[in-house]
Amino acid sequence: MPRILINECKQEISSFNPVIAQYEDFLINRGDGLLDYHRPIRSEVGGAMNVFATRPDYELVGGFAARGITSTGTVSAAAFARVAEEFLDAVRGAGPLDGIYFSLHGALASEDVDDCEGYLLERTREIVGEKMPIAVSLDLHGILTDRMLRHADVTTVFHTNPHVDFFETGQRAARLLIRLLDGGIKPVHIRIPIPALVRGQECITATGLFGNWVREAIAFENAPGGLSGGFFIGNPFTDVPDLASNVFLMADGDPAAACELGCRMAREFWDAKALIQQPLLSLEESVRIAKNATGRVVMVDAADATSSGASGDSNAILAELIRQGCRRTALIPIVDAPAVEACFAAGIGGEITVNVGGTLDPRFTPIRVTGRVRVLSHGHMNSESHGEHWYAGFSAVLQAGPNTLVLTSRPVSLYDRTPFLVNGQDPAAFDMTIVKSPLCQPRFFNDGAEHVLNIDAPGSTSANVKGLGHTVARRPLYPLDDDFPYTPEPRIFRRG
Repeated sequence: MPRILINECKQEISSFNPVIAQYEDFLINRGDGLLDYHRPIRSEVGGAMNVFATRPDYELVGGFAARGITSTGTVSAAAFARVAEEFLDAVRGAGPLDGIYFSLHGALASEDVDDCEGYLLERTREIVGEKMPIAVSLDLHGILTDRMLRHADVTTVFHTNPHVDFFETGQRAARLLIRLLDGGIKPVHIRIPIPALVRGQECITATGLFGNWVREAIAFENAPGGLSGGFFIGNPFTDVPDLASNVFLMADGDPAAACELGCRMAREFWDAKALIQQPLLSLEESVRIAKNATGRVVMVDAADATSSGASGDSNAILAELIRQGCRRTALIPIVDAPAVEACFAAGIGGEITVNVGGTLDPRFTPIRVTGRVRVLSHGHMNSESHGEHWYAGFSAVLQAGPNTLVLTSRPVSLYDRTPFLVNGQDPAAFDMTIVKSPLCQPRFFNDGAEHVLNIDAPGSTSANVKGLGHTVARRPLYPLDDDFPYTPEPRIFRRG
């Protein structure tokens, strides 16, 4: 009976978030608890398990899982050392194995390791040897490295942005691992780095330019001679040496056709890089438009996107709404544990005057507001996107004039409506909603809106990447640098 180990380590960080993440910022599962957690949800691990279940001769071994509760700042050296050791201990203690599946992200970095996924794969190889088949799934916002591909036998990457194919990506990884174990394929990885960072609406795979190249990669994956394909656009906020975009293809045997296709895709992407940027409106102009609108307005504060690694405590838009005397109703999420504590002390219906925002990132100055506590909650929730458990810590809803503040003690992802809905607030009921995520499924916020405004606000995940302060990423790198030549150069990785 073939025995397959399943491990998971997923986190995406912003190097520009001053809050260092700790071990407690990961949700940990071990052994059968890992399998039980993923069995009912549409995660990558859930998808892989779904495929493995079609093979009753396979035995699944739950190892170790560390999933970021939400994206964070750089992970502390001590926290990653502990996560890595527990991850690797699960490999050491798994007993005889025939294959391994790792669900990873690709944009995890700690204070002393800039390629955490590559580190875990390399150390795993030291334990299991060169012949052990290892399958890996990654996020297209991951930073793909040579180190990862030197140690993975088969790799899959998300095909959608916003991501809706978690489950399917895990399924693809599991199918490839089975084919490899059955001796039916000879995988060859091809990576073609492109020194460009892109953001914005053109990165939406269903409608934007980026989707054209992803679809070509999918066509290669499904054609004779192809095994896997995708396109990494990296995470511009993870300031590490290999930060870049990447064409990724995995051929069966001969890589020649993949290299030819990949080079063409890389050249096309490079030529279009200026078009795949997010136009931004000034904060003042955005509030002026929202203030004078007659319909519902979505105010996108991607600079404080907790799902991209920001702290979540920005009050920049709230401050401008107050400065301009806007009387339209606004729904605003802010991470602020002291303000939540004050709300709990006042109780539901209590009126308080309290500072909000600016408790984590010094870019933001706390704002004094007076409001009435409407809701208090424990902060546990299940995402409407895929059913996974999220935890925002104790939370409160404070109504301060026309502004309804959803205050959480901890950052939680804001790419869907979950943190609003569990606290009794429907975004559709407000004139304006501040959405702290660069891209969301339209049905969550955008459908029916008069305006969707992408705002040039301060924050550690701003689409205005020139102002973030990269110091580690290999240069030149567009748009941090302009007017430099580029020639695609495939890197080929074979194992066995």
